[in-house]
Amino acid sequence: MRLSLLLLLLLLPGLPPALGMEDDASFPHLGESSQPPPRACPPRCSCPRPDTVDCDGLDLRVFPDNITRAAQHLSLQNNQLQELPYNELSRLSGLRTLNLHNNLISSEGLPDEAFESLTQLQHIYVAHNKLSVAPQFLPRSLRVADLAANEVTEIFPLTFGEKPALRSVYLHNNQLSNAGLPPDAFRGSEAVATLSLSSNQLSYVPPSLPPSLERLHLQNNLISKVPRGALSRQTHLRELYLQHNQLTDSGLDATTFSKLHSLEYLDLSHNQLAEVPAGLPRTLAVLHLGRNRIRWVEAARLGGLRGLRYLLLQHNQLGATGLPAGALRPLRGLHTLHLYGNRLDRVPQALPRRLRALVLPHNRVATLGARDLASTPRLAELNLAYNCLASARVHLRAFRRLRALRSLDLAGNQLTQLPSGLPAGLHTLRLQRNQLRALEPEPLAGLHQLQELSLAHNRLRVGDIGPGTWHELQALQVLDLSHNELSFVPPDLPEALEELHLQGNRIGHVGPEAFLSTPRLRALFLRANRLHMTSIAPEAFLGLLHLRVVDTTGNPEPVLVHLPLTAPRRPRAAGP
Repeated sequence: MRLSLLLLLLLLPGLPPALGMEDDASFPHLGESSQPPPRACPPRCSCPRPDTVDCDGLDLRVFPDNITRAAQHLSLQNNQLQELPYNELSRLSGLRTLNLHNNLISSEGLPDEAFESLTQLQHIYVAHNKLSVAPQFLPRSLRVADLAANEVTEIFPLTFGEKPALRSVYLHNNQLSNAGLPPDAFRGSEAVATLSLSSNQLSYVPPSLPPSLERLHLQNNLISKVPRGALSRQTHLRELYLQHNQLTDSGLDATTFSKLHSLEYLDLSHNQLAEVPAGLPRTLAVLHLGRNRIRWVEAARLGGLRGLRYLLLQHNQLGATGLPAGALRPLRGLHTLHLYGNRLDRVPQALPRRLRALVLPHNRVATLGARDLASTPRLAELNLAYNCLASARVHLRAFRRLRALRSLDLAGNQLTQLPSGLPAGLHTLRLQRNQLRALEPEPLAGLHQLQELSLAHNRLRVGDIGPGTWHELQALQVLDLSHNELSFVPPDLPEALEELHLQGNRIGHVGPEAFLSTPRLRALFLRANRLHMTSIAPEAFLGLLHLRVVDTTGNPEPVLVHLPLTAPRRPRAAGP
């Protein structure tokens, strides 16, 4: 109607062409229009907010063509996109987050100019795609870039360079070699704190890494050396991961780590080191040297690490002489020492007095003397599992000074009887896979705080369990007597017991009074015994109001189980 009126006015003779238009602001000029309505949400996608478009997991093969220009957060992850059309992407100049994770995008499907118009982009996620090279240009506004799990062999100076706000770069699980990293890859990006280059094909630590780094992941590469000065500027670095490489002693020198004045965590495990590296920073709290070829620990190499809390030396080749007495004594703050699988024939002597956890399984320790543990009175955890300890070679006072001990693991040794003088504060005692034939009350006397006791895989019979054996175990909640030679449920079990393992024995009958002493029982395991359909008395579980699990599988016949009325009704009978 309005357009017809305008045309009429223009055609009337004697009237100026713009008569009635100059002073009427309510009439729009020809060719102009009011603000366009916002675009609708793309089909099948969700738009929970005006600035957010979520098209996750829709099997899309084509980039949606009707995304609102107001979008700031666009997620297209878990689709089958193979390319990004420049004309569609360039419209979305307000994007701050672009998530393209887990698609099929190749470098050919990603134009060089794809991101040049996204001047506000802060987070880009292109992990798990098919990129063979990184984008040549990413926006200067970028803060987080994730290109992990592609096939990237090369990055460019402006991929990550000249990005003053860039904080995190993820390039792990690609095919990057040192040749694919330009020396100026991070020039002008002085805020990068996290860089992940793990699981690539690097043969040495790249030079010219950002000096602002706090976390550097280089594990699972082919690194055999750290060039001199490669880590000289990273004074803010707190975590360095170099495990699963090919580092040897010749690939490091006394200056390699010496300038890392903030380093707290260093992982050099799974390499080929024969000695502890020199020049380690005094700030270290965790040093992981497991699965190397270390034969000798030189005290001087660790002398300055007074703040070290965790030292992991498992699976090396220390043997009987590789850890001299007192070599670790200067580590005054040491909390945990791992020496798993080192062929040690005795407990190391003169350990740090504040040590809280000593982990020594799978060695050759055959003797435990009266003073072997005297230097570590604060131990809370002691693991001597799978050594060669026999009862005759464990001194009566071996554990006497360990008043703070809460967990003791002696599994997989050659013990024929319970050790004497166990600390009264024990919470967990593991003695499975020994050669125990009898239990007497004396060794367990006073263990009022014991909560878990494992005696599985021994040779115990009910007649060899002395009267009153369980009497003082007032806090015991978990008792494992599985895989012994028990013919019935041991009597007078602790009242606090909640979990009882009796599987793999010779039990053929469960009488009505079997569990009278254990009213709090919640889980009972009786599988793989000699039970038949009616072997369990109907009254056996009558007072067990908390019982929830009864496992009778693997017996000769399906077993009828009468659960208390208040317990959840689950299948009662279980077949062999």
